[in-house]
Amino acid sequence: MLALCVGVVFGVVDSIASVSASQVIMTPLSEAWIDAHPGSLMALEGLVEARLGDGAWLALRDVVLPQPASAAFLVLSLVFWMIGYKKPSPAGRFAA
Repeated sequence: MLALCVGVVFGVVDSIASVSASQVIMTPLSEAWIDAHPGSLMALEGLVEARLGDGAWLALRDVVLPQPASAAFLVLSLVFWMIGYKKPSPAGRFAA
């Protein structure tokens, strides 16, 4: 739920900035992350390089971090929903 709320907030902020600038403005995930807490991005870089290697960090940096922050958080919320989804019982709600 938190990832969904953050994604919507980023979407609203980007839409307000787009309307005021009369052009499409989308904040990249890396820029939003650096604005929020730059030390954690550097810590993530060290962790990924130590655990997965330099190639993994380069792929993450070149593929994931340039994406719009709103889209990244909305996709993250979808992944969390898919992980936590519980399939309804085929017998119904009141079945024993």
